[in-house]
Amino acid sequence: MLENKKIVLGITGGIAAYKACNLARLLIKKGAEVQVVMTPSAKEFITPLTLSTLTHKPVVSEFFDRRDGSWYSHVDIGLWADAMIIAPATASSIGKMANGIADNMLITTYLSMKAPVFVAPAMDLDMYAHPSTKQNIQRLVSYGNHIIEPGTGFLASKLEGKGRMEEPEKIVEVLEKHFSKQQKLKGKSVLITAGPTYEKIDPVRFVGNYSSGKMGYALAEACAKQGAEVTLVSGPVMLQTKHPAIHRIDVESAQEMYDAATTHFPKADIAILSAAVADFTPETTADKKIKRKGDELVLNLRPTQDIAAALGAIKNENQLLVGFALETDNEVQNAQDKMNRKNFDFIVLNSLQDKGAGFRVDTNKITIIDRQQGTTAYETKSKQEVAEDIVEYIVSKL
Repeated sequence: MLENKKIVLGITGGIAAYKACNLARLLIKKGAEVQVVMTPSAKEFITPLTLSTLTHKPVVSEFFDRRDGSWYSHVDIGLWADAMIIAPATASSIGKMANGIADNMLITTYLSMKAPVFVAPAMDLDMYAHPSTKQNIQRLVSYGNHIIEPGTGFLASKLEGKGRMEEPEKIVEVLEKHFSKQQKLKGKSVLITAGPTYEKIDPVRFVGNYSSGKMGYALAEACAKQGAEVTLVSGPVMLQTKHPAIHRIDVESAQEMYDAATTHFPKADIAILSAAVADFTPETTADKKIKRKGDELVLNLRPTQDIAAALGAIKNENQLLVGFALETDNEVQNAQDKMNRKNFDFIVLNSLQDKGAGFRVDTNKITIIDRQQGTTAYETKSKQEVAEDIVEYIVSKL
């Protein structure tokens, strides 16, 4: 659940700060990217060097770097994060958070945070039981913060009672549970085709295209990140999958992609056909390399099986079928015609006329054409961001 999540770990000046090392390590082990922001007093309990070594990121503590005059932007950190966890959160920091006293980098980061904030109080039992602390915690809850209740146990004061910071393992469980609820495709099965197909001429030559597969792979990662079980039918590309929920099937020819897609489609809730499948394949394939004879090599080509049309013909009312169109002219009209012929629910249009779109680039510019909702155009973005836009659109259709 924490794979590729961006977590801000806020550390305040309490003895429980030593637990932050284990918390950071557990988050990173789960696949999260961790940025530590600590108060000046927290450095009395644990060193920034230890934390930066664990997270592979510089620790943010002061507003300005005294060596070169640069400064850290709490606003940028607030926009970057998927979640913020403040552990330990002392009575002093909780009071500042509740009342907007922005006198250190951690509090200003908290006040700029756009993502959910989790607070793990840690203090002596009398401080935790004090009415002012209770009121401040209630105020944080009213702001929408999530409080991770402290446990009862032996405290640094040698007293025993409630105020002991929750263990890092439990904090990670709370974060995982939060993100699992947010997974919008949880329980869904998604079939994705990606990349080109290679149609053999002989053992060393083929008919192909320029597709890199980057768009399809970005879609696979985006769907898996939202909780889907993904079957990725991939043509020959130089890419690797990352998410464990992606089951990759490698194929080479249009026929192999057709066989895999038609086999897995009946069990899919959603199918996204982003592959650049060859429309034609040689009628015959030579067993040995064709030697050069004369000035011409004549190939007789026959149509490949139409994967999109085949899936559109068997699609039931509970399945969502998404197509792609790469056009060079009459883009919208051609895409609409393809959507209707192939029985897509909507189609994603790329135009080679648009800068930053098409094959072998890391960006894309798309227009979604929908049977019911018309046309939605997007700006040029990275293919990862485009994939997220497409997934959000799919979620809106479910």
